[in-house]
Amino acid sequence: MWLYLVALLALYLLRRWHRERQTVGNLPDKHVFITGCDSGFGHLLAKQLDGRGLRVLAACLTEQGAERLREATSGRLQTVILDVTRSDSIAAATAWVKGQVGDRGLWGLVNNAGISVPTAPNEWLSKADFVKMLDVNLVGLIEVTLSLLPLVRRARGRVVNVSSVMGRLSFFGGGYCPSKYGVEAFSDSLRREMLPFGVKVCMIEPGYFRTAITDPSILTENFKGLWEQLPQETKAAYGEQYLETFIKATYDMQKSCSPNLSLVTQAMEHALTAQHPRTRYSCGWDAKLLYLPLSYLPTTFTDLVLTWSYPKPAQKA
Repeated sequence: MWLYLVALLALYLLRRWHRERQTVGNLPDKHVFITGCDSGFGHLLAKQLDGRGLRVLAACLTEQGAERLREATSGRLQTVILDVTRSDSIAAATAWVKGQVGDRGLWGLVNNAGISVPTAPNEWLSKADFVKMLDVNLVGLIEVTLSLLPLVRRARGRVVNVSSVMGRLSFFGGGYCPSKYGVEAFSDSLRREMLPFGVKVCMIEPGYFRTAITDPSILTENFKGLWEQLPQETKAAYGEQYLETFIKATYDMQKSCSPNLSLVTQAMEHALTAQHPRTRYSCGWDAKLLYLPLSYLPTTFTDLVLTWSYPKPAQKA
Protein backbone atom coordinates (compact mmCIF):
# COMPACT_ATOMS: atom_id res chain seq x y z
CA MET A 1 0.00 0.00 0.00
CA TRP A 2 2.68 2.48 1.05
CA LEU A 3 4.73 1.58 -2.01
CA TYR A 4 1.81 2.54 -4.29
CA LEU A 5 1.35 5.85 -2.47
CA VAL A 6 5.05 6.67 -2.77
CA ALA A 7 4.99 5.77 -6.46
CA LEU A 8 1.92 7.98 -7.07
CA LEU A 9 3.56 10.88 -5.23
CA ALA A 10 6.75 10.45 -7.25
CA LEU A 11 4.77 10.43 -10.52
CA TYR A 12 2.87 13.54 -9.45
CA LEU A 13 6.09 15.41 -8.59
CA LEU A 14 7.73 14.28 -11.83
CA ARG A 15 4.76 15.47 -13.88
CA ARG A 16 4.72 18.80 -12.02
CA TRP A 17 8.44 19.27 -12.57
CA HIS A 18 8.04 18.55 -16.28
CA ARG A 19 5.11 20.95 -16.70
CA GLU A 20 6.83 23.76 -14.82
CA ARG A 21 9.91 23.55 -17.05
CA GLN A 22 7.87 24.32 -20.18
CA THR A 23 8.15 27.98 -21.21
CA VAL A 24 6.19 30.23 -23.54
CA GLY A 25 7.72 31.21 -26.85
CA ASN A 26 8.61 34.52 -28.53
CA LEU A 27 9.73 36.25 -25.31
CA PRO A 28 11.36 39.18 -27.20
CA ASP A 29 7.93 40.08 -28.61
CA LYS A 30 6.23 40.22 -25.21
CA HIS A 31 5.73 43.38 -23.13
CA VAL A 32 5.67 43.26 -19.32
CA PHE A 33 4.59 46.24 -17.18
CA ILE A 34 6.00 46.31 -13.63
CA THR A 35 5.07 48.77 -10.87
CA GLY A 36 7.39 49.82 -8.04
CA CYS A 37 10.68 49.56 -9.95
CA ASP A 38 12.62 52.20 -8.00
CA SER A 39 14.17 49.56 -5.73
CA GLY A 40 13.74 46.09 -4.26
CA PHE A 41 11.91 43.32 -6.08
CA GLY A 42 10.62 45.52 -8.89
CA HIS A 43 14.06 46.96 -9.70
CA LEU A 44 15.69 43.53 -9.76
CA LEU A 45 12.86 41.94 -11.77
CA ALA A 46 13.04 44.66 -14.43
CA LYS A 47 16.76 44.02 -14.90
CA GLN A 48 16.22 40.25 -14.85
CA LEU A 49 13.48 40.27 -17.52
CA ASP A 50 15.42 42.74 -19.64
CA GLY A 51 18.29 40.23 -19.55
CA ARG A 52 15.90 37.54 -20.80
CA GLY A 53 15.03 39.72 -23.80
CA LEU A 54 11.48 40.72 -22.82
CA ARG A 55 10.25 44.23 -23.51
CA VAL A 56 10.06 45.69 -20.02
CA LEU A 57 7.86 48.68 -19.24
CA ALA A 58 9.02 49.78 -15.80
CA ALA A 59 6.94 52.13 -13.66
CA CYS A 60 8.87 54.12 -11.03
CA LEU A 61 7.62 56.59 -8.45
CA THR A 62 10.57 58.96 -8.96
CA GLU A 63 12.67 60.11 -11.89
CA GLN A 64 15.80 59.24 -9.89
CA GLY A 65 14.64 55.63 -9.60
CA ALA A 66 13.85 55.50 -13.30
CA GLU A 67 17.27 56.90 -14.21
CA ARG A 68 19.10 54.34 -12.04
CA LEU A 69 17.18 51.54 -13.75
CA ARG A 70 17.85 52.83 -17.26
CA GLU A 71 21.56 53.04 -16.50
CA ALA A 72 21.59 49.35 -15.50
CA THR A 73 19.59 47.95 -18.44
CA SER A 74 19.45 47.80 -22.22
CA GLY A 75 17.76 50.23 -24.59
CA ARG A 76 14.76 47.89 -24.83
CA LEU A 77 13.61 48.80 -21.32
CA GLN A 78 11.32 51.83 -21.12
CA THR A 79 10.32 53.72 -17.97
CA VAL A 80 7.34 55.76 -16.89
CA ILE A 81 6.57 57.71 -13.71
CA LEU A 82 3.59 56.29 -11.82
CA ASP A 83 1.91 57.08 -8.52
CA VAL A 84 -0.58 54.26 -7.93
CA THR A 85 -2.60 56.42 -5.50
CA ARG A 86 -3.52 58.93 -8.23
CA SER A 87 -6.10 58.08 -10.88
CA ASP A 88 -4.71 60.67 -13.31
CA SER A 89 -1.23 59.12 -13.03
CA ILE A 90 -2.66 55.64 -13.65
CA ALA A 91 -4.65 56.91 -16.66
CA ALA A 92 -1.54 58.55 -18.15
CA ALA A 93 0.54 55.40 -17.62
CA THR A 94 -2.21 53.28 -19.19
CA ALA A 95 -2.28 55.48 -22.29
CA TRP A 96 1.51 55.25 -22.50
CA VAL A 97 1.40 51.43 -22.25
CA LYS A 98 -1.22 51.29 -25.03
CA GLY A 99 1.11 53.25 -27.25
CA GLN A 100 4.00 50.90 -26.46
CA VAL A 101 2.23 47.56 -26.98
CA GLY A 102 -0.07 48.41 -29.90
CA ASP A 103 -2.34 45.63 -31.14
CA ARG A 104 -0.26 42.89 -29.49
CA GLY A 105 -1.61 43.69 -26.05
CA LEU A 106 0.23 43.44 -22.75
CA TRP A 107 1.62 40.00 -21.94
CA GLY A 108 2.41 40.62 -18.28
CA LEU A 109 1.28 42.96 -15.51
CA VAL A 110 3.28 42.75 -12.26
CA ASN A 111 1.70 44.68 -9.39
CA ASN A 112 4.72 45.09 -7.14
CA ALA A 113 4.42 48.63 -5.72
CA GLY A 114 3.87 48.68 -1.95
CA ILE A 115 4.68 50.38 1.35
CA SER A 116 5.01 49.15 4.95
CA VAL A 117 4.41 52.32 6.97
CA PRO A 118 2.53 53.55 8.90
CA THR A 119 2.66 50.31 10.90
CA ALA A 120 2.21 49.92 14.66
CA PRO A 121 -0.20 48.40 17.19
CA ASN A 122 -3.70 49.16 15.89
CA GLU A 123 -4.56 51.42 18.83
CA TRP A 124 -1.69 53.75 17.91
CA LEU A 125 -3.11 54.39 14.45
CA SER A 126 -5.85 56.52 12.92
CA LYS A 127 -8.23 55.88 10.05
CA ALA A 128 -5.97 58.01 7.84
CA ASP A 129 -3.02 55.71 8.62
CA PHE A 130 -4.99 52.68 7.43
CA VAL A 131 -6.24 54.53 4.33
CA LYS A 132 -2.69 55.56 3.34
CA MET A 133 -1.55 51.93 3.35
CA LEU A 134 -4.63 50.56 1.61
CA ASP A 135 -4.46 53.23 -1.11
CA VAL A 136 -1.05 51.99 -2.22
CA ASN A 137 -1.09 48.27 -1.46
CA LEU A 138 -4.66 47.40 -2.41
CA VAL A 139 -6.76 50.13 -4.04
CA GLY A 140 -3.89 51.28 -6.24
CA LEU A 141 -3.19 47.69 -7.27
CA ILE A 142 -6.85 47.18 -8.16
CA GLU A 143 -7.08 50.40 -10.20
CA VAL A 144 -3.89 49.63 -12.13
CA THR A 145 -5.19 46.12 -12.87
CA LEU A 146 -8.61 47.29 -14.03
CA SER A 147 -7.03 49.95 -16.24
CA LEU A 148 -4.67 47.52 -17.98
CA LEU A 149 -6.80 44.38 -17.94
CA PRO A 150 -8.22 44.85 -21.48
CA LEU A 151 -4.64 44.90 -22.82
CA VAL A 152 -3.72 41.77 -20.84
CA ARG A 153 -6.88 40.05 -22.04
CA ARG A 154 -6.02 40.89 -25.65
CA ALA A 155 -2.65 39.16 -25.25
CA ARG A 156 -4.10 36.27 -23.18
CA GLY A 157 -1.35 37.15 -20.76
CA ARG A 158 -0.57 37.14 -17.05
CA VAL A 159 -1.39 39.21 -13.97
CA VAL A 160 1.14 38.73 -11.17
CA ASN A 161 0.17 40.30 -7.85
CA VAL A 162 2.67 40.63 -5.02
CA SER A 163 0.98 39.62 -1.80
CA SER A 164 2.83 38.36 1.29
CA VAL A 165 2.74 35.62 3.88
CA MET A 166 1.05 38.39 5.87
CA GLY A 167 -1.83 37.99 3.45
CA ARG A 168 -2.32 34.54 4.93
CA LEU A 169 -1.39 35.27 8.55
CA SER A 170 -1.85 38.61 10.31
CA PHE A 171 1.24 39.04 12.48
CA PHE A 172 1.10 42.75 13.40
CA GLY A 173 -1.23 45.74 13.45
CA GLY A 174 -1.85 48.44 10.89
CA GLY A 175 -2.99 48.36 7.29
CA TYR A 176 -0.27 46.14 5.83
CA CYS A 177 -1.82 42.76 6.66
CA PRO A 178 -5.40 43.82 5.72
CA SER A 179 -4.08 45.18 2.43
CA LYS A 180 -2.37 41.87 1.63
CA TYR A 181 -5.44 39.86 2.64
CA GLY A 182 -7.30 42.08 0.18
CA VAL A 183 -4.77 41.34 -2.57
CA GLU A 184 -5.35 37.62 -1.99
CA ALA A 185 -9.13 38.01 -2.23
CA PHE A 186 -9.01 40.24 -5.31
CA SER A 187 -6.56 37.89 -7.04
CA ASP A 188 -8.70 34.83 -6.31
CA SER A 189 -11.84 36.40 -7.80
CA LEU A 190 -9.95 37.82 -10.78
CA ARG A 191 -8.33 34.45 -11.52
CA ARG A 192 -11.71 32.75 -11.76
CA GLU A 193 -13.18 35.51 -13.93
CA MET A 194 -10.22 35.48 -16.33
CA LEU A 195 -10.10 31.71 -16.85
CA PRO A 196 -12.44 31.77 -19.90
CA PHE A 197 -10.25 34.44 -21.52
CA GLY A 198 -7.03 32.47 -21.17
CA VAL A 199 -5.53 34.98 -18.72
CA LYS A 200 -3.64 33.52 -15.75
CA VAL A 201 -3.50 35.29 -12.37
CA CYS A 202 -0.67 34.43 -9.97
CA MET A 203 0.18 35.52 -6.43
CA ILE A 204 3.67 35.95 -5.00
CA GLU A 205 3.78 35.41 -1.21
CA PRO A 206 7.25 36.34 0.08
CA GLY A 207 8.42 35.90 3.63
CA TYR A 208 10.87 38.42 5.12
CA PHE A 209 13.45 39.87 2.71
CA ARG A 210 15.81 42.82 3.01
CA THR A 211 14.01 45.57 1.13
CA ALA A 212 12.70 49.04 1.99
CA ILE A 213 9.58 47.30 3.35
CA THR A 214 11.62 45.79 6.21
CA ASP A 215 14.17 48.62 6.63
CA PRO A 216 14.50 49.02 10.44
CA SER A 217 15.45 52.72 10.22
CA ILE A 218 12.24 53.51 8.31
CA LEU A 219 10.13 51.42 10.67
CA THR A 220 11.77 52.91 13.78
CA GLU A 221 11.17 56.47 12.60
CA ASN A 222 7.55 55.48 11.94
CA PHE A 223 7.13 53.98 15.47
CA LYS A 224 8.63 57.01 17.20
CA GLY A 225 6.55 59.47 15.19
CA LEU A 226 3.33 57.63 16.00
CA TRP A 227 4.31 57.28 19.67
CA GLU A 228 4.78 61.05 20.04
CA GLN A 229 1.26 61.66 18.79
CA LEU A 230 -0.42 59.25 21.23
CA PRO A 231 -2.60 60.53 24.08
CA GLN A 232 -0.89 60.35 27.47
CA GLU A 233 -3.39 57.72 28.63
CA THR A 234 -2.42 55.40 25.77
CA LYS A 235 1.30 55.96 26.40
CA ALA A 236 0.82 55.06 30.06
CA ALA A 237 -1.07 51.88 29.12
CA TYR A 238 1.75 50.62 26.88
CA GLY A 239 4.78 52.20 28.53
CA GLU A 240 8.14 53.36 27.15
CA GLN A 241 9.55 49.85 27.56
CA TYR A 242 6.96 48.56 25.08
CA LEU A 243 8.18 51.04 22.46
CA GLU A 244 11.85 50.22 23.10
CA THR A 245 11.20 46.46 22.87
CA PHE A 246 9.22 46.99 19.68
CA ILE A 247 12.11 48.90 18.09
CA LYS A 248 14.67 46.30 19.18
CA ALA A 249 12.52 43.54 17.70
CA THR A 250 12.50 45.44 14.39
CA TYR A 251 16.29 45.41 14.21
CA ASP A 252 16.40 41.76 15.30
CA MET A 253 13.92 40.90 12.53
CA GLN A 254 16.17 42.54 9.92
CA LYS A 255 18.96 40.10 10.85
CA SER A 256 16.74 37.17 9.90
CA CYS A 257 15.55 38.72 6.62
CA SER A 258 16.93 37.01 3.52
CA PRO A 259 19.21 39.18 1.36
CA ASN A 260 18.57 36.95 -1.65
CA LEU A 261 15.85 38.91 -3.47
CA SER A 262 16.24 36.67 -6.51
CA LEU A 263 14.21 33.98 -4.71
CA VAL A 264 11.22 36.28 -5.23
CA THR A 265 12.07 37.60 -8.68
CA GLN A 266 12.69 34.07 -9.97
CA ALA A 267 9.16 33.19 -8.88
CA MET A 268 7.84 36.29 -10.65
CA GLU A 269 9.76 35.37 -13.79
CA HIS A 270 8.39 31.83 -13.72
CA ALA A 271 4.85 33.18 -13.35
CA LEU A 272 5.41 35.28 -16.48
CA THR A 273 7.31 32.83 -18.69
CA ALA A 274 6.10 29.33 -17.76
CA GLN A 275 3.38 27.71 -19.85
CA HIS A 276 1.86 26.36 -16.64
CA PRO A 277 2.52 28.89 -13.84
CA ARG A 278 1.50 28.24 -10.25
CA THR A 279 -1.42 30.01 -8.65
CA ARG A 280 0.68 30.89 -5.58
CA TYR A 281 4.44 31.11 -5.04
CA SER A 282 5.83 30.91 -1.49
CA CYS A 283 9.23 32.59 -1.38
CA GLY A 284 11.74 32.07 1.42
CA TRP A 285 12.20 29.28 3.94
CA ASP A 286 10.40 31.26 6.65
CA ALA A 287 7.32 31.36 4.44
CA LYS A 288 7.48 27.69 3.54
CA LEU A 289 8.38 26.24 6.95
CA LEU A 290 6.89 28.69 9.45
CA TYR A 291 4.26 31.19 8.36
CA LEU A 292 2.26 29.15 5.84
CA PRO A 293 2.13 26.02 8.04
CA LEU A 294 1.08 28.22 10.98
CA SER A 295 -1.78 29.63 8.90
CA TYR A 296 -3.34 26.13 8.71
CA LEU A 297 -3.01 25.30 12.42
CA PRO A 298 -5.66 25.95 15.12
CA THR A 299 -6.00 29.64 15.94
CA THR A 300 -5.22 29.19 19.63
CA PHE A 301 -1.89 27.54 18.82
CA THR A 302 -1.05 30.15 16.18
CA ASP A 303 -1.82 32.99 18.61
CA LEU A 304 0.44 31.40 21.21
CA VAL A 305 3.35 31.13 18.78
CA LEU A 306 3.00 34.61 17.30
CA THR A 307 2.53 36.44 20.63
CA TRP A 308 5.39 34.61 22.33
CA SER A 309 7.84 37.41 21.55
CA TYR A 310 5.37 40.32 21.66
CA PRO A 311 6.32 43.24 23.95
CA LYS A 312 4.36 43.29 27.21
CA PRO A 313 2.38 46.48 27.94
CA ALA A 314 2.89 48.31 31.23
CA GLN A 315 -0.74 47.95 32.28
CA LYS A 316 -1.31 44.35 31.23
CA ALA A 317 -4.16 42.45 32.88
